[in-house]
Amino acid sequence: MTTPPRILDAQITGPLLIDIAWSTGETLSVDLSDCVRPPFDLLADPAFFARMKCDEWGHGLDWPDGLDLGADTLYELCRRQAGLPTISDFNAWMARNGMTLTAAAETLGMTRRKISDYRTGSRPIPKVVGLACKAIDMEHSRIQ
Repeated sequence: MTTPPRILDAQITGPLLIDIAWSTGETLSVDLSDCVRPPFDLLADPAFFARMKCDEWGHGLDWPDGLDLGADTLYELCRRQAGLPTISDFNAWMARNGMTLTAAAETLGMTRRKISDYRTGSRPIPKVVGLACKAIDMEHSRIQ
C-alpha cells in the first residue's frame, strides 16, 4: 500500500523558514512568506511562529489556537520551491495525456508500482522524470 509523505521532523531555520525531514527520505526547505495572509498572518509574529510543533502522526505542522498546515500542502510547496516535480504536476500530466498507470509506466519505462508511488507521494518524483514528462508534453504539442 502506498502512503503519502509524512513529516518526521521540522526545524525553524529563519523567519518563516522551516527545514522538513520527510518519510520519503528527503529534507526540504519551505518558505512560508507567501502564506502570510488570514488566517496565516499570525505566522508573521516571530514569537507565534516559534511555537510550531509537528503533528504527532506527521500529518502537518501545528501552531496554537488550531492553526495548522497539512503535510500534503507542505510537501507540494517544498518541492515546488525546490524546483522539483510535484505530485499534482505528475497527476495533471497523466490526466492531460489520458494515461493509466500502465500507459504512464510504459511511456516512462518504469513499473506500475513506481508510477503509483509517484502519484501518492510515497516516493519522491525524480527531477529526470519531471523533465521527461515536460519533454513528452512538448512532443505532443509539436505533433498536434
